[in-house]
Amino acid sequence: MSKKIGVYICRCGCNISDYVDVEKVRASAEKEADVVLAKTMVFACADSSQKEIINDIQNGVINSFVIASCSPKLHLPTFQAVAERAGLNKYEYVHANIREQASWAHSDDKEGATAKAVQLVRAAIAKVRFATAIEPIEIQTQQAVLVIGAGVAGMKAATSLAKMGVKVYLIEKEHFIGGRVAQWDVLCLTEETGKDLVTRFYNDVVMDKDITLFTGAELIESSGSKGNFKVKIKITPRYIKDFCEKEKMRRAIEVCPVEVIDDFNFSITKRKAIYHNFPSQYPLVAVIDMKNCTRCGKCEKECDKIDFSQKEKIIEIDVGSILVATGFDPYTPRKGEFGYEEYDNVITLPQFKRLVAINDKELKWNGRQVKTIAYIYCVGSRQLEGENKYCSRYCCSTTICAAIKAGEKFHDLSHFHFTRGIRTYGKQEMFFYEASKQGQVFLQSFEDEPPRVMRKNDRTIVCINDILTNRREIEVDADLVVLVTGMVPRSHGRISEILKLPRGRDRFFNEIHMKLRPVETVIDGVTIAGACQGPQNVVEAINSALSAAIKSYSFVSRDTLQVEPIVAEIDAGLCTWCGACAKACPFDAVTQINLEGKEIASVNMTVCKGCGMCLPVCPVNAIQLKTFSDDEVEKMIGVLAQEL
Repeated sequence: MSKKIGVYICRCGCNISDYVDVEKVRASAEKEADVVLAKTMVFACADSSQKEIINDIQNGVINSFVIASCSPKLHLPTFQAVAERAGLNKYEYVHANIREQASWAHSDDKEGATAKAVQLVRAAIAKVRFATAIEPIEIQTQQAVLVIGAGVAGMKAATSLAKMGVKVYLIEKEHFIGGRVAQWDVLCLTEETGKDLVTRFYNDVVMDKDITLFTGAELIESSGSKGNFKVKIKITPRYIKDFCEKEKMRRAIEVCPVEVIDDFNFSITKRKAIYHNFPSQYPLVAVIDMKNCTRCGKCEKECDKIDFSQKEKIIEIDVGSILVATGFDPYTPRKGEFGYEEYDNVITLPQFKRLVAINDKELKWNGRQVKTIAYIYCVGSRQLEGENKYCSRYCCSTTICAAIKAGEKFHDLSHFHFTRGIRTYGKQEMFFYEASKQGQVFLQSFEDEPPRVMRKNDRTIVCINDILTNRREIEVDADLVVLVTGMVPRSHGRISEILKLPRGRDRFFNEIHMKLRPVETVIDGVTIAGACQGPQNVVEAINSALSAAIKSYSFVSRDTLQVEPIVAEIDAGLCTWCGACAKACPFDAVTQINLEGKEIASVNMTVCKGCGMCLPVCPVNAIQLKTFSDDEVEKMIGVLAQEL
């Protein structure tokens, strides 16, 4: 069948047409061979425009088409669906990006932007001439989901999936669930404590028969693709067989001679080598820290449930989707940053919150009573020098809330907030109002002139040129300096490497699109939720988890799934198996097989992502990529190389 190509050029409101002469692009397109129709549209993605394209196909005017609009990252599925609704194979459509690659990239050069858009459209026309109908690959799905991370986001996602009838494997690297929320006392916007919230979510998890919880569990290997992942999980034992009677376990912990820094309290206290110190730590089973345990045997004399014979084990499970909810780490200031680790009364916000939580009668630090507190904002966020250019969003509200709660618990405290502008958004603005009404003092500096922390006569002084008082220099003699630290991505673990998850400029996991596809990743079947994808508060993390759960469910809700057929193909006649393609493949999709006595490469179509990494390394050109064959790419290059 001869090609009858339609070309539709989108104005994108004025996003494209303000910088690209779309009529000139249309006029150029209609001169190309096989193009029978060329139109401009205000919004090609609008329902009316989609219907117009469908009518052109169904009336036999065109049998393949090019859309010249915004990024295919946004609307490739939209126009593939248009083709299918019109009865056309969706791979007989080609997308040309003339917004991000032309109008936006060259907004200062309208003539150049137009010329580039013309070439991009001509290249797309050259490609669509070779377009053939190919069918998606159908695979059997595993109707189970692996959720990585048992903080509030992970637990909420797990219970949401279980309610939809899906088998869920919930794994947590630590021996206790709850993540960061377990470390907090009263939460902002509610009188509920972190312990209350974690308890509620944990009870929902353990009571659901469709959820299997593994603690001390870490993902170490993953293979397969959407609908059928094979994962390996390493489980580190607790070295305690079962629930030990509460009094016996208390004595076992008490007699342990080893003390180490307690990470749960952000290093402001110590714990034993056998520990279960806080009621918000679930499961209610202690754990032995074998890195620090001396095997003295004293705990064994107090509790008969201790079992040092337990071994690390590896389990393998099959799932159809993976949901990542690995959370965040608080920023750790550099030595000397605002006096951190130089002055003994400079601490971080997480340390301050734990300090308030574990003290009852009076607020003390290093044995000295605290009366005046200075909070220095944006430590580790909005950095002029450093990687963390972003705003962590939650810090302003959390700090003001913590100051209010500290004032309610310990009277006669004076609070001084050294800010770069308060960002208490939404309902959280009420915290700022309440703190101001209580007499808490807010000072503000420019970004390039932050507060200074210094020592004077054995006192810690925080100094600022306050722009709210016309740059007056103000000094505060602080008993305690609290550095309001932002969120940073978790630094440990190999999740990103194992799952091939991309990170953004902020080094958090990257979603495909923050509005249109907010929990999906470029790895089909893998979703993200919570603060692993960027700074979020508890409510936002839970909403994100619900969204990710629904998306993960879409991958496992049916017995079979269709995956993209844009995969590498091996020409058995040319291939002589040198192994170069297998080494180049980042997804382990290429293996060696014997075909009629000849060793050749074979591509696992369900694993191959169509990235094309294997193509250029083949010495005999035995590999082609569907819809991106040598002929298609060479014709596109030929068009782009031509002078207009």
